[in-house]
Amino acid sequence: MKPCRTTVRAALIAAAGVALLAGCGDAGGLKSAGATPTAEGPQRLWPDLPAISAPPFDYGESDTARIPSVKVPDGDVRAVSPVKVVQADVAANPEQITGADGLYQKTADQIRACGTQPKSCPVLQPYYHDLTGDGKDELIVAIRMPGQQTAIRVYLPDKDAGLTRVMTYSDAIVGVELAGRDLITRAVSAGIPGYEYRTAWSWDERQRVILPTRDEIIRIKPTASAASSPTAPAPPPPRTPDPSVTPTAAPAPSVAPSPAPTSGATR
Repeated sequence: MKPCRTTVRAALIAAAGVALLAGCGDAGGLKSAGATPTAEGPQRLWPDLPAISAPPFDYGESDTARIPSVKVPDGDVRAVSPVKVVQADVAANPEQITGADGLYQKTADQIRACGTQPKSCPVLQPYYHDLTGDGKDELIVAIRMPGQQTAIRVYLPDKDAGLTRVMTYSDAIVGVELAGRDLITRAVSAGIPGYEYRTAWSWDERQRVILPTRDEIIRIKPTASAASSPTAPAPPPPRTPDPSVTPTAAPAPSVAPSPAPTSGATR
């Protein structure tokens, strides 16, 4: 005769209760962490501040620009010369030479002369990565400028087999990285020694532009040489409109498309 299910279930529950009681006396048993603090919501300060009707300054993060003279066969940006893309951008959009995140006049002149003076060409090695999630790579370009500044440009192949610049940024950049579909820039902090600005740039489908989505100030560890020296070297000064400083000569980039990086590029 099979035992009643109710009787079996009661016996199992009783056995489990005995096991739990026996475990309470063990040294490794659960211990109370004390009273849980009461959760408090954010408190709004100065709730009567007026709404802002317009941003006080336009940094140009949402600017885009068409590069009409460059055609991209089958939407493959590797098939075009990065130097010719930047040259066409300067020719088609001269307003960026004096913009907040634009190029110096001296840099623009060097870009125009890349074909005849490759050793002084400021366009660095290109990188390719799908930042928009559409399955196609974008062209990522860096341009060296005076005053230890670097300009970052990202070009998107569009449906008309042309190119559109979807990211424009310049700063005293010390590193650029790829993390998934984000572009991370690292730049020195001129006002806070020992820290750097780290910004994550992400594709915004609504604006169809790459925007800064996360910005933070990170404390950095001093290098061995800086720690051993009595005074650490001063960080590069912030960008000024005076381009009198002679830029560091960048290696001439290859006109042929470069292979995609395995782990990403190097604010």
